[in-house]
Amino acid sequence: SQSSAPPDVPTYRVVADEEFLPFKDNQFELVTSSCSLHWVNDLPRAFTEIQRVLKPDGCLIGAMFSGDTLFELRCSLQIAQEENEGGLSPHVSPFVELSDIGGVLTRSGFVMTTLDVDEIVVNYPGIHELMHDLKGMGENNAVKHRPNYIRRTTLKRAAEIYKSDYGNEDGSVPATFQLLYFIGWKPDPSQVGPAK
Repeated sequence: SQSSAPPDVPTYRVVADEEFLPFKDNQFELVTSSCSLHWVNDLPRAFTEIQRVLKPDGCLIGAMFSGDTLFELRCSLQIAQEENEGGLSPHVSPFVELSDIGGVLTRSGFVMTTLDVDEIVVNYPGIHELMHDLKGMGENNAVKHRPNYIRRTTLKRAAEIYKSDYGNEDGSVPATFQLLYFIGWKPDPSQVGPAK
């Protein structure tokens, strides 16, 4: 496959589990992650592994979906399922809470952590178009023990709830994506510390 790196920059493609990185300790100056860590089963373990493979004063820079992502869709599906089926099952994967991520980074050994969050609202004609986009993005629900389908009557009711509770005046529906950005550094004696 084609690489976008300049020809004089060596590149390697490795398929690996973030929780068990196949690299030696203290090997990289920078690790980046763009919207994939919300799929990790054990986020503290993944952060610990990333911290392990970073050189001292190495940096982790990442972004991931968090907390309130797709809250309109989640609420609409939950209400509809409760009404039609008398119970709940998750149809959207859970996301890490913003209030938890700083502590997880710190417990994983990172210092000088910085967090920021953006909310991006994308308008869709309706729930079906949103769900089609999510499937195309590979952002379907990954929860292991969940139904592989949504009943037609439940989905119809969820679409009604979505439009009535969250819909825009033009008939479209908003989908909120909360993006969490984070930076953490592996400790090193050369780093600036607090004043005495």
